[in-house]
Amino acid sequence: MQGKLQSISARARQMGPGIACLFAMEAQGSGTTRRVCDTKTLVAVACGQSRFELPRVVTGGIQETVTIASQIPVLSASSINKSFNALVVLNQVNFVVGEREAVGIVGPNGAGKTTLLNVLAGAYQPSAGTVAFRGQDITDLPVEDRCRKGVARSHQIPRPFGGMTVFENLFVAAANGGGFRRDEAYDRCIDALKLCGMVKLANRRAEALGLLDRKRLELARAIATDPVVLLLDEIGGGLTDAEASELVETIQIIRRRDVAIVWIEHIVHVLLQVSERLVCMNAGTILADGDPQKVLSDRTVIDAYLGGSVE
Repeated sequence: MQGKLQSISARARQMGPGIACLFAMEAQGSGTTRRVCDTKTLVAVACGQSRFELPRVVTGGIQETVTIASQIPVLSASSINKSFNALVVLNQVNFVVGEREAVGIVGPNGAGKTTLLNVLAGAYQPSAGTVAFRGQDITDLPVEDRCRKGVARSHQIPRPFGGMTVFENLFVAAANGGGFRRDEAYDRCIDALKLCGMVKLANRRAEALGLLDRKRLELARAIATDPVVLLLDEIGGGLTDAEASELVETIQIIRRRDVAIVWIEHIVHVLLQVSERLVCMNAGTILADGDPQKVLSDRTVIDAYLGGSVE
């Protein structure tokens, strides 16, 4: 048994950081190993355990152990490449988010952050690599099917359904995106309206909303699908400090509902109020992945993203 686990650990190290569903664990008691995914994804499962320690290269080649509270990540991407003709936007990206985990993503414009979210959500097909949801390969699954599984997202530029009210926008999301029947979809909409502070705006046409309320509608529409993992793309952009604080409070409530969060944001101090792990991307690759303060203090991150020392 120990030999099997050592072999798995060695293979995980060879394949690099952030590999989806690759966990190296110590044998404890009656622990066993078994394959639970396709042949490209090797998972070591210790029976009876609910938390696992994953060796991960975080910054500067330093090994750090990250604990993930799940046998299998809720959403993962392995060896993802994405090209548009000759332009390589993602290059061998490995990304994983555990159940109920909150992961922030930062990086300069053009780093590939939104493209990664599009690949995770199913809006883009990767040129190479695999995407998995709770250990199941969903690489070829269309965006609407991923949404019904529990993968919801917001857009950097709000995209409300024009000619419809706020409530009707949410109902479309709950019934079609979430797959709920009429009565349950209605309840999901009411819950999302209350959570996002939009009850008084329920009957207002979506195109008449200001920026803050359009962003709230983006979030509410995603919540109405009853997500397991929520992908947020710069939802705090353009907001005042007070508005951003309200947004943070809402997202923290969402987290308490056991929803995993992946949040791209340039307002770092806002992002850090929610994220327990930070990923920095640049030029289609992941520069650093781990504890937020360690990531922000890493020299490669400072040079690529922050442009100066962190006080």
